[in-house]
Amino acid sequence: MKSRLPKGMGGGQQNMQSMIKQAQNMQNQITEIQDDIESREFKTTVGGGAVEIVMSGKKELKALKIKPEVADPDDIEMLQDLIISAFNDTVKQIEEVSEKEIGAVTGGVSFPGLF
Repeated sequence: MKSRLPKGMGGGQQNMQSMIKQAQNMQNQITEIQDDIESREFKTTVGGGAVEIVMSGKKELKALKIKPEVADPDDIEMLQDLIISAFNDTVKQIEEVSEKEIGAVTGGVSFPGLF
């Protein structure tokens, strides 16, 4: 017994080639977006401007600015918390931008191993 596909489905070799071409185009777009994001700089300031971090889209730390008045030797934990907070906020910002821009290409579908 032969099974039938709904109208418009199937198409054999031609349809498969079209799907492969679409996937390749999508992968090229994702690569372009990733390259663009990696070339950008992301900046976060915490503690009312006490600590500022600048990172590349590759999540590499580019700059760290600390106002001298927050470098209190008796309260080093506060400075550590500010640095950690700024770092984590910047990484989160990079990830959100990546998800948003790549999601626009993929329609929000995740492709493990692709990005």
